[in-house]
Amino acid sequence: MAEFCVCRSDQPTAALQKVIDFSCGNDADCSSILQGGGCYNPNNVAAHCSWAANSYYQNNKAKGATCEFGGAATISTADPSTCFCYLLAPLVSDLQSFFVSSHLCR
Repeated sequence: MAEFCVCRSDQPTAALQKVIDFSCGNDADCSSILQGGGCYNPNNVAAHCSWAANSYYQNNKAKGATCEFGGAATISTADPSTCFCYLLAPLVSDLQSFFVSSHLCR
């Protein structure tokens, strides 16, 4: 069963921003959530947080990384994706443009 690292919606924005800062500074691929990136929208801290946390977790779990971030994130077996770009963009960059441009990515 697949595991996804997602940020908790009950956490303050400042805590979620810390997850983004840590993850993006430590081996997460955050290029997709930068302005102009395929997963920039929805442009909010919660969505960007889950992207960054999951990228960090997927890239580092074999090295012992966890998905806690001081309680700001948790493991979920339910795919939180709202579309391909949310968690799969690094794998389907060509399809990503299609989904974003056709407004299927919300």
